[in-house]
Formats: sequence, C-alpha cells, structure tokens
Amino acid sequence: MPFARRKADIHNRIMPDSRVSERDSSNRRIFNRTTAQGEWQRRIARAEELGSQYSFAAEILRFYAAIARFQKDFSAELGRSPGAVGAAVSQEDRFARPLQAGIEKQFNKFLSVVEENGPDPLQEPARDLRSAGSDSHLQLLTFFWEAGNSGSLSSGPTDFFARAFLQPYAADIRARSVMRWSGPAPYLCPLCKRKPGGGVLRPLGDGGQRSLVCSFCLAEWEFRRIVCPGCGEENHAKLPVYTADEQKHVRVEACDSCRIYIKTVDMTKNGLAEPVVDEIASVPLDIWAQKQGYTKLQPNLMQL
Repeated sequence: MPFARRKADIHNRIMPDSRVSERDSSNRRIFNRTTAQGEWQRRIARAEELGSQYSFAAEILRFYAAIARFQKDFSAELGRSPGAVGAAVSQEDRFARPLQAGIEKQFNKFLSVVEENGPDPLQEPARDLRSAGSDSHLQLLTFFWEAGNSGSLSSGPTDFFARAFLQPYAADIRARSVMRWSGPAPYLCPLCKRKPGGGVLRPLGDGGQRSLVCSFCLAEWEFRRIVCPGCGEENHAKLPVYTADEQKHVRVEACDSCRIYIKTVDMTKNGLAEPVVDEIASVPLDIWAQKQGYTKLQPNLMQL
C-alpha cells in the first residue's frame, strides 16, 4: 500500500453531514447528537457498506455491525427504563455517578452476541463471563466505569466486554449533556475524561475543522490542527501526516516526539464517512504505522 506524507492543509469543500453543532458560553464549537438511535443506525449501515468494499476488513466490520445492533437496541431500552440515564442528575457529575441500577441484567445478552459473532479469541472469554453470574458482571462493569477517572481504556479482553457494553450508556449521557471547559482545548474527553480514539476533519469554510472523538462516549470536541493529542508537540516538522491511495480520506497523524499516532477521518474528502466505522475499517493504516514504530494513542473498540 503506497503512502504519501502530507503537511499542507486541505481546501476541498463538501456538504456538511447531519451532526448537530452548537457553541457553548466560551464560543467553542462542540458536537453532539440528540438522537442516539440514528447514530447507531448510521454506523451499522456504514459498516455493512465498507464490509462489502474492503475484503481485508470484512470480518471485523461484520463483528462490529453485530455489536452496533446490540448497542442500538440497548440504547433504546435504556431510554425506556424508569431510571433513565441522566434523570435528575446535573450535567457536571453524570459520569461521576454510579452505574444505573440493574444495568448488568442485559450483559448476558451482549455476551451471547459476542459468542455468536466474535472472533475466536473473544468467544471463550465470553463463555467464561456468562457462567460467572450477575454479581461478577456488575463488579466488572463497575470497575471499568469508575476507571474513567484515570483517563484511559485498557485493551484486554475483559475490558473490551465492559467498554462495548457500556458505550450506549455513556453515549446516552453524552447526548443529554453540553460540553464546557475553560482554557485550551482538553486532551481528554470533556465529558467522560477518556482518551480520544481518533479524529475527524469536518468542512468549515474553505478548509476543515479538526475535532477529536472520544474513545468511549464518542463525544467530539475541537482541537487544533497542528498539535499532538498525546504530548502537545506543536512543531509541524515533527507531526507528519500519512495517507494511502486505497483510503484517501483516512489520515495517520503521527508525532515524532512521543511516537504516538491517531487516525483522522477527513470528511472534506468523503462526506459519507462515519468516523468511528471508517477508522475501524482502515486496518492497513494501523499495521503500517505500527511497523514504523508508532503506538496508537488509544486502541479502538475492536482492539485495533
């Protein structure tokens, strides 16, 4: 796969997508979605579309689509439950509150989805977890939820289960919230305090506005174009950008100071992209970047 190194800004124009954007009291652009069901459905459709286009990513996208279908249904159930996410809870501390009571009751259903659709390395852990019982499930989910204060998501098998299961819960809280902060743009999600899982360039004027995408609640927040989200490096000579002919709208944004990278989906090049899904589908870019000695800032939901 041929790669090109680019440092110039992009000046293509394309129609904006349907995401809701607004500005907070500091006049910062923030991005939020108000219809959780719509966002899961977009990801499912995009995963199916890209799975038919990219044979190298077909298996992982089929698995992701199965997970996203569960997430869509689970999100709908959360919205109908008597103790709906965010009810009577201030915006400032929703992610600091304990998990909703009884949330672990749906965990066995999720584990069945993984057993039926997941790769071999996940099927056995899913079976083991199913036999562990609801108390063990709640302990696992609670530990993962409360670990958000550290700002990281680990990439072990049990962490995958908790992360994928709780993501609709986190996304529902995010959809009800408004991001606010003062000072420079944060390096962690302003809402759930997790690391970004990637970036997105959205059309703005004659160029593109860079935002980071949370690896857990999927919030987006503005972030400067020429800054490393890992260490804060600002020297453009140390921040190479790489692209590949096969997926020109996905960029590897690397840092030669801390040797981390993220992938950014450029929607000025492809307005039909769904950032979370297109990031997962660009597996060859991860393989290439890691061969160059870069480490991903945060693995995506599929542990890539």
